[in-house]
Amino acid sequence: MKALIQRVSQASVSVEGRKISGIGNGLLVFLGVGKDDTIKDVAPLVEKIVNLRIFENDHGKFDRSVREVGGDILLVSQFTLYGDCSRGRRPDFTGAAPAAAAKDIYDATLVEFNNMGIKTSGGEFQAHMLVSLVNDGPVTIILDN
Repeated sequence: MKALIQRVSQASVSVEGRKISGIGNGLLVFLGVGKDDTIKDVAPLVEKIVNLRIFENDHGKFDRSVREVGGDILLVSQFTLYGDCSRGRRPDFTGAAPAAAAKDIYDATLVEFNNMGIKTSGGEFQAHMLVSLVNDGPVTIILDN
C-alpha cells in the first residue's frame, strides 16, 4: 500500500456538488492499494500513520502524533498513487489492485483507524471526488509498505 499523508488544518471531500465528509485539524491520507497488498498490510500501516510524529511540540519540533494532538483523519482512496510513468507520458496503473480487492482493503483501513481511537471519515470509493484541503506547514509524507 502507498499512503500520501498531508497535515491539514482542514480538508473535505465533495461528490456531485455535495460535501460528503470533512475534518478540521488532522491528517488527509490518500491511500493506494497495490495488486499484491492484503488485509494483513492494513494494521501496520495504520499504526505507523496514527503514531507518525509530524505535529509540532511547544518548541516547534515534529514530536507529536495525530493521536496526541486530538486530530482527525480523512481517508481518500487513490489508485493513481500506483501510476507508473516510467514509459511514456500516460500512466500505467497495472500495479494497482483490482477495484473489489482495493475496496475491501480501503474499508478495512477506515475501520482500523476508528478502532485505534481516531475519528476517521472517508471519501466515496470509485467516485469522482473533489478534495479540498489546507495543508498545514506544508507537511507531506509518503509511506510505502
